[in-house]
Order: sequence, then C-alpha cells, then structure tokens
Amino acid sequence: MRRPVFRDLFFKSVLLLSLQFCAAHAALAESRVALVIGQSAYRAVPPLPNAANDGKRMTALLGKAGFDVTTAPDLAQNDMRQTISEFAAKVAASGPDTVALVFYAGHGLQIDGENYLVPVDVDPKREADIPLQAVRLNDLMNTLGALPTRMRIVMLDACRNNPFPALNKTTGHGLAIVDTEAGASGWFVSFSTSPGAEAEDGNGSPYTTAVLSVVKEPNLPIEEAFRRVRVAVNQATDGRQIPWESSSLTADFRFFAGDKDTGQSMAAPKPTAARSADDWQKDLAGKEPKVAYDLVIADDSVAAYEAFTALFGQSPYAPRVRSLLDRRREMLAWETAVATNTASSFDTFLANYASSDLAATARSMQERVRNRSLGANAALLQPTDVALGPTCPCTAPLPTPSPLKKVESARPTRRADKTPTRHKRPQVYYEEEVVVEQVVGGGIGYGGGFGGRGGGGRW
Repeated sequence: MRRPVFRDLFFKSVLLLSLQFCAAHAALAESRVALVIGQSAYRAVPPLPNAANDGKRMTALLGKAGFDVTTAPDLAQNDMRQTISEFAAKVAASGPDTVALVFYAGHGLQIDGENYLVPVDVDPKREADIPLQAVRLNDLMNTLGALPTRMRIVMLDACRNNPFPALNKTTGHGLAIVDTEAGASGWFVSFSTSPGAEAEDGNGSPYTTAVLSVVKEPNLPIEEAFRRVRVAVNQATDGRQIPWESSSLTADFRFFAGDKDTGQSMAAPKPTAARSADDWQKDLAGKEPKVAYDLVIADDSVAAYEAFTALFGQSPYAPRVRSLLDRRREMLAWETAVATNTASSFDTFLANYASSDLAATARSMQERVRNRSLGANAALLQPTDVALGPTCPCTAPLPTPSPLKKVESARPTRRADKTPTRHKRPQVYYEEEVVVEQVVGGGIGYGGGFGGRGGGGRW
C-alpha cells in the first residue's frame, strides 16, 4: 500500500511545482528579445575594457529574465548597422506583443544636438566626420519605432568622456536629451548619467552594476527600478553621477515576476501628475536634508530640485542640487534651441549660456541657419527662365495703334453668361503686327522640412 501513496505524493509534488512555474512566468507570456552591444576594442583611442564586461553581465541577466539575447561586441560601423537591421527583423518576426530591449555600452557623442553611438573603427579628424562614421541613436530608435511592438527599452551606458582630441573643443559633454513623451508611446530610454554630463568608468560601470543589482527584485516595475538605480549610482559616486530616464510607457514592465505573481505585470500603470515646486516644498517641509535629498534625486525633476534649493539652501547638499538644477535647465534650453533651429533660437541660448560647452556648437548651427536663409533669398532673386518675348520698360508708354480694322476676339469666354466683369476689358486684336507687353503672373512656393531630433523622439 505504500507504493501508491508515494506515487500520489510524487505526482502532487510535480503538479505543484508546475503550477508555481507557470505562475512565476505568467508575466513573461509576451515575447522578449534583446540586443546587447559592448564596445571595448576602439582602434583610434584607448580601449574600454569595462564595456565588454558589462555587456557580458547584462547578457546573462537578460537571459535569466526571459529575453532571447543577441550579443554583438566590438562592432565597426557597417557591422553595427547590419546588426541593428537583423535585430529589427527579429523583433518584427516576434509579433506585436514583443518587448524589444537594446543595451549599449561604449562611447557616445552628441553632435549638433544629435546623439551618436560610436563604432570601434571611428577615427574622426573633425566634427563633421561623426555623422559619416558613427550611427545615429535616432536611426536605431526610428527603426524600432516603425515596428509593431508592445514596448521598446533602450539603456545607454554611453555618456563617458569624449576620447577624440580633434572634437574636444567643438562638441558638448555627454548626451543630449531624448524626449520620449514628444513621440509615440511605449518607450523607455535610460542614460547612465544626466544629459550633458559624463559618466565614470573606473573599475566597472556604476550604472550597469546598479542595474544588475536592482532589477533582480521580483515584481519591481521598471520605473521604480530605475529610480532606485539613480539613488544607488548617486551614492556610489558621491553625487558625481546621477542616471536619467524618459518614459512614455502605457503598460507596466518587470524584469522578473515573483512566485505569487498577480498577473498584472503588464497592466497599464496609473498615471501620475507632475508635481510643481510648491507641491514639492510641501512634501519636503520638516524633513531632514539627507532624506529630502534622496527624495529629489529619486525623482530627478526640475521642480524637485527647485524646491530643495529653496528649503535647504544652507545644507551640505545644496551646491550639488543647485549644480544639477542649473545643468538641467541648460540642457532643456539647448533642446529647445535645436528643435526650433532658427538664428534667433540660438541667439537666445547664447545670451543665457555664452560660456557653455555647447556654445561653439550653437554658433556653428546659427551660422548654418543664416547661410541657408541667404541661399534661399538668393534663389528668389534669380530671374526665371521663361520666354516672355520682347518687353518694354514698365514706365515707357505703350505704342499707339494705327486706326485699323478691328477684329473681335474669337476666343471662347470662361463665363457662360454675358455679365461684364468689373476688372476686365474687352480684348481687341489688330491685323498688323504690334508690340504688346505681356504680363505673366506667377509665384514661387517653398515646401520642405528638416528631420526632427529626438525622434523619437526628444530617441
């Protein structure tokens, strides 16, 4: 009699384990595909050994989180473009319920307000070489954005210092802002540090290390996970580095589901209204400066930083928060100037930030806009290539026709009725050749536009 009882217990155990397995992976019903790029073996500048190691660690984490991972280290430009194209095909084949994730570790640059991923074979001699030799972040984001997917996650550990001596005096620090809220929904973009700032790369990336540690917690929504990453990196670098993200997600995402998953991991998150500086002051009033500091770092908004500087202006954390606030305002002003792309918009930026690291780029872009305007005006002044026949000066009197036999015009009129129009005279033609001035009405129209940055979306 013991054998049947043992057999029943065995089958019940197997069934229980199966149910727990299904519950733990209920949130992973959607397809998950990831591309991990680690750029270490740069040829024209010193290598980045941490980037390759971070790529390997991220590949292992994402594999455990249910992603089908494509790992592509040390890509030259053509290889990077080909890899992105193949990954896009993989995303498209996975269906509309796909979560597509891209992790990039390596050098990144902003040129004229555009962010670029830097292949290992880049060797620029001037700023204009980067658009030709590198890969635009917007190209990657536009490629993924054109595919029907549930969501797209981009993680960039690419805000390291600019290693190219030829570009140090003409390019801005770090990366430019990417505003996902200005484009399509379903995006989550994370930088290893704030826009316009540079990330550290000592014995290992503090950003990737924090991500690998934080996102392992079961049932942790992605927005909350990266708030914790921000605080962890800030603490690890003594305030020198603070990650940043922009989100337009309409569905929740968790890297790992728990054993008691509620089945709501992909439910739409509750919208949260942005809080004003006054709201933040009410929330922070009465708190210890360190507690208030951690709260505003986790939120990473202009309103939160403004409230902190107003309430804790004398605290040891005030200079750091004030610096963050000033740089964020500057980067927002830069984003506006680049998006507007007029001479006056760059004038406004330079009037407020003449000593910025982006000032040289602003002047260059301003000059380009003015040259483009001059070229357009010059085109308007060029004579049209239309054969009008001999004409006389507008001030010269018309020749007086000799009294000849009139011939009424046989041309059909456009009006069916015979009602004379107010500004129209009857046309009279003469049998002898007469020089007649012909007036031709016309106009020149312009059409066209320049591709937006951020392509996003702000990718």
